[in-house]
Amino acid sequence: MRRVALVTLVVGDYDEAIRFYTEALGFRVAEDAPRPDGSRWVVVEPGAPGAATALLLARAKDGPQRDRIGDQTGGRVGFFLHTDDFARDHARMTAAGVTFLEEPRHEPYGTVAVFQDLYGNRWDLLQPAPPTEHTEDTHA
Repeated sequence: MRRVALVTLVVGDYDEAIRFYTEALGFRVAEDAPRPDGSRWVVVEPGAPGAATALLLARAKDGPQRDRIGDQTGGRVGFFLHTDDFARDHARMTAAGVTFLEEPRHEPYGTVAVFQDLYGNRWDLLQPAPPTEHTEDTHA
């Protein structure tokens, strides 16, 4: 089985990013280890260990990387946080100070609202619609 295990997110500061992703979004720290070059290997996950794609929080090392903080996808929604209870997570995130850019909306694919992380990257909070059952037409 193959899957995308990590996605790198360039951040300004390890500790402020860890606080945001754990306290505001409810992620957990999977790894936080120093590296020989003075950086850290920081991985946060949105759920149980190994159950979903994790984020590698990588502190920007130079000007070009710093320029990408908060705009890694050119202003598009670049990250999608799925939930099994939109109302619960939307309320918890709002109370934690997460900035939602729109009111929740109901689409054929689910309930969704765009929010920003602490750097300005755009995310969808999305509760996917339940799969529809397809029944075969038995009329000949």
